[in-house]
Amino acid sequence: MIRTALPAELHDIVALHARARATYYPDGVPDDGTDWLAGWRRAVERPDGRVLCAVEHGRITGIASFRTAEDGPADTVYLAQLHVDPDQWRRGTGRALHAACVEEWRADGRRTATLTVHVDNHRARAFYARLGWTPDPEHPPAPDDHHLLLTYAVTGGEPERGRT
Repeated sequence: MIRTALPAELHDIVALHARARATYYPDGVPDDGTDWLAGWRRAVERPDGRVLCAVEHGRITGIASFRTAEDGPADTVYLAQLHVDPDQWRRGTGRALHAACVEEWRADGRRTATLTVHVDNHRARAFYARLGWTPDPEHPPAPDDHHLLLTYAVTGGEPERGRT
């Protein structure tokens, strides 16, 4: 089941986020001083955004957070986070969360979605590519940047290629 995340679930969301991020940092998640609990609290409370969670047997197995894009046209949405608990990979949770996001974006009249992905997170990059996300040729990463900007045409259909 996919539903809106509740404020009471913030600690579970932060823990899932940490487990998922740890998979693409071979030397451990860098401690950059980010207060992830406060960040997720802001995401849940944002009037211009939404946090969805996938729940299976009473346990959160995936999370997605999106909001109005800060820079760009009003019909653009920013997918800030999409994480699946690593023990739930390859079960369709990520694809289901993505489909729920797209459904909401379309209902809200969004035409384009953007996201940034860590350039070394090959698993996520392949996942987004299968769903139709493409690198933004107008905004390549700077030489010292470790994020890649991807775009998605919300008004188009999602490719159907395997489960993730």
